[in-house]
Amino acid sequence: MRVGTFVLAAQFPGQGQGEALHRAVRTAEVAEEAGLDSVWLAEHHFVPYGVCPSAVTLAALLLGRTRRLRVGTAVSVLPSVHPVALGEQAALLHVASGGRFTLGVGRGGPWVDLEVFGAGLDAYEHGFPEALDLLLRWLSEPRVGAAGERFSFREVPVVPRAGELIGGEPSPEVIVACTSPKSVRLAAGRGLPMLLGMHCGDEEKAEAVAAWARWAREAGRDPDEVARIGSGHVSAGVVQLADRTPEAAETLVKAMPGWLKQGLDAHVTVDGRHRAMRDPVAYTELLCSLHPVGTPELAADRLAATAERTGITRFALLAEGSGDLAGTEENLRRLGAEVLPRLV
Repeated sequence: MRVGTFVLAAQFPGQGQGEALHRAVRTAEVAEEAGLDSVWLAEHHFVPYGVCPSAVTLAALLLGRTRRLRVGTAVSVLPSVHPVALGEQAALLHVASGGRFTLGVGRGGPWVDLEVFGAGLDAYEHGFPEALDLLLRWLSEPRVGAAGERFSFREVPVVPRAGELIGGEPSPEVIVACTSPKSVRLAAGRGLPMLLGMHCGDEEKAEAVAAWARWAREAGRDPDEVARIGSGHVSAGVVQLADRTPEAAETLVKAMPGWLKQGLDAHVTVDGRHRAMRDPVAYTELLCSLHPVGTPELAADRLAATAERTGITRFALLAEGSGDLAGTEENLRRLGAEVLPRLV
């Protein structure tokens, strides 16, 4: 089982953006010290929900600050960036880090980002498959040209090529955030593992895994390949540890709703459509019920149960839910010292 931490760089009420980013960097450093497998970096624009606007840029910094930890984006928002530019950055990090970088990509939302970066609503609603396919070609071919609806350019050489990594994988791992059957089928058809969100319970994640496997087989992949790729699925969640389970839940219920309300309310849609946001308290309570929030024993049991029910053995767990740097560091150290040994 591979357990990592999910970093939103969340700006809690009363905190500055620099404070949130400092906590994000320290989270990665302490995660490596604590023996965790990986760190996963979120990306948001113009909102305090998360103040990291470029997950791949922060990944570069953290790859330089660590020696063993795998660093992934969760996710880089593909409609807001040219896939070739993202592919160049991913190849650079793959080669320069010795293969420790994972590129997670997703469709994002219908936010004002699409207006600011000039992509337009169509890039969000229809353009993701074309962008993903171009990105995958850039990470696997020596020369690439395009003649699609959104991207059209003459053939150019790929520099640096991801395959230039000596003695490692020929390209970085690519993973797709899946929030609907359509995105599950897209990932399955291209042979890419899924990142499943922290709002989903085990039953919903198990259904997604089963659908992904079925569609991957329909796309012509043999059972061994389906099993190998499927071992890369990642389950996002929340972790909060305490000597008593009610104490752990209370920590999150006190801190997270204020951040969630401030952060989610700040989202602006590109076309003025209404987007119903979750009730912050109810959502926090839901997360506490779904994920390893409680004693180390309970946390280990919940992770093991999720793995058994879904087949997913990789986790990206948000540890900064208290909004406090010292509390986040203690949470990570307890995760490494008191939970991971129970999962062996």
